Amino acid sequence: MKFFLNPKKDTTIAKQLLRSATSIGANINEAVYGNSKADFISKLHISLKETGESIYWLTLLKRTKLIDYDFDSLLLLAEKIKRMLIASLNTAKEIK
Repeated sequence: MKFFLNPKKDTTIAKQLLRSATSIGANINEAVYGNSKADFISKLHISLKETGESIYWLTLLKRTKLIDYDFDSLLLLAEKIKRMLIASLNTAKEIK
């Protein structure tokens, strides 16, 4: 996956995307090693929020064309991750 940045354009949005997207996996990893069910659920919620933020930044990058890339596949993947996190949260909340 290659992104082609236009050096004359601001990369602030791309940097925000990098932060939010990498936070998804980091929080899922923390959830796996959480101290309690509540900790697990809390970390998954953070991952879900970061996924939503990543979708926002991807959409913004797609619309502004700051980066020359077809963002549709990344948006589909992010939506799939969002659905998996929602399903995982629902399952975790149902388990006593």
